[in-house]
This record gives sequence, C-alpha cells and structure tokens, in this order.
Amino acid sequence: MTLAFLNPSRAFDGARNAVSFIGHDGMFEIRFFVEAAALASRQERKATMSEAEFLSAFDAMRPSIQDVAREVYSRRRSNLNTLSVADFR
Repeated sequence: MTLAFLNPSRAFDGARNAVSFIGHDGMFEIRFFVEAAALASRQERKATMSEAEFLSAFDAMRPSIQDVAREVYSRRRSNLNTLSVADFR
C-alpha cells in the first residue's frame, strides 16, 4: 500500500520542537515529526522563528516533506517517524 496524506492538518509540538502530521498506510495511521531545524534550514530567519513561522514553513515545503516522509517510511516502516535535516539532503 502507498503512504497517503489524507488529512492536511499539522501542529507544532513544543516538547519535541517539531511539526507533527499524519500519513495513512491503508487503515494504519503513521505519525511524522519534522524537526524545527529541518524547517529552519530553508528559511532566512533560522534562530528566531515563531511557532506560526514553523507552520508556515511546513506549509510551503509540504510537497517535499511528504516526498521525504514516503522515502523514510519505505525504509523504516515505523508508525512513528522523525524527519531531520539529514533526511532532506
């Protein structure tokens, strides 16, 4: 089954310093976190980004984030995945 992103919602998780989102592999829900550093690495104001700016950066990068999420999930097949800066290279 192919990983699909049916729900466009995302949220900033302050405890993890990451943006979370959900994918689906058939009936299974797959959780993803994109580290703030991965989002900030593509922005000009890396050190001083607010929660809203991280969410905006996620929205702007959504197609590439989902592509990376598919790649990472195809390798790990875990129901909880964290995407780091290294995954975007």
